Amino acid sequence: MSDCGTCGPAGAGPFSEGKDLVEFVYCAHGGAIAVAPLPGGGIETKCQGCGEKFVMKTFVSKCPKCGGVHAVSPPRSQDPNGIQFAGVGYTLPDN
Repeated sequence: MSDCGTCGPAGAGPFSEGKDLVEFVYCAHGGAIAVAPLPGGGIETKCQGCGEKFVMKTFVSKCPKCGGVHAVSPPRSQDPNGIQFAGVGYTLPDN
């Protein structure tokens, strides 16, 4: 991930928070990271928008109940505390 700092919002990187991290991971490496499967089959989490429990299976995932967009970066992919939420009402750029 040598040039990851250039593909997200200014100053965004793999340790950003909130929407900045979601957009960074979504754009990293031409979008390849966003859809890549998480190691170990995913991370059990709770939607930071509506509270629904779900398993993130890819680095960028949506809550199955409310559609809330969450992301985790590769360096933090084993840490549920590294999951960031883009905010209520956020949609991915292609939506």
